[in-house]
Amino acid sequence: MNSPNIQNTSEQKFWYLRNHKLFSTLSNAEIDDLCIITKHKGAKKGEAIYFGEDLQNRIFLLKKGIIKIVEHNDKGDEVIKDIMQKGDLFGAIGSDDSINKESAVTISSEAIVCSFRISDFENILSKNPDIALQYFKFLGLKLKKIENKYTNLVFKDVRSRLIAFLNDWTAAEGSKVGFDWVVENYLTHQDIAGLICSTRQTVTQLMRDLETEGHIKYDRKEILIHSSLLAKTERPIKS
Repeated sequence: MNSPNIQNTSEQKFWYLRNHKLFSTLSNAEIDDLCIITKHKGAKKGEAIYFGEDLQNRIFLLKKGIIKIVEHNDKGDEVIKDIMQKGDLFGAIGSDDSINKESAVTISSEAIVCSFRISDFENILSKNPDIALQYFKFLGLKLKKIENKYTNLVFKDVRSRLIAFLNDWTAAEGSKVGFDWVVENYLTHQDIAGLICSTRQTVTQLMRDLETEGHIKYDRKEILIHSSLLAKTERPIKS
């Protein structure tokens, strides 16, 4: 497969970073300096970006598209770890551990990823308190997300976890249509199963149940989520 045509010119790198809220307080000269220490990689829908040894000990920033973070177990099966959207940071965040060489980012839409060495990123934080503050806020939100995931796993059954996932998905990406919400359906049932710690068969059956009960309608392109389902969640939907 051919990767999208990405020319790593200084101008392109400049605008990728200039438009990210984490670096909004930097001057143009400081953004130019960042361009020198970043790497960019891209892929089309269905392709993968693999993290080889040359990309260990790095912080990654998704500049375009939506991707899923995956690993492969001992049987060679793909295990989805997380979903990343434009602007998200990921990788060896908050630790000195290198990225697992067997981890990969599988693309669900055309995407561009840039990365920094951890040492370079730490230097940026030490020189820019505003960026450090924004970064620690991001870490706090990421830890809260992990906490919520494990809380759901311990205290909720699979159906409740699926409903909570649909609520979070809608809050992040949903578009309001009347009293209901629509999200682009780019995840397979296997993907959703991995994210809520279930099986593809169970997710498929539960989605059918929710549709039969009138809570959702879905096809390969989108999912329409009725307000009746969102009202069953503990976390409020965005207005």
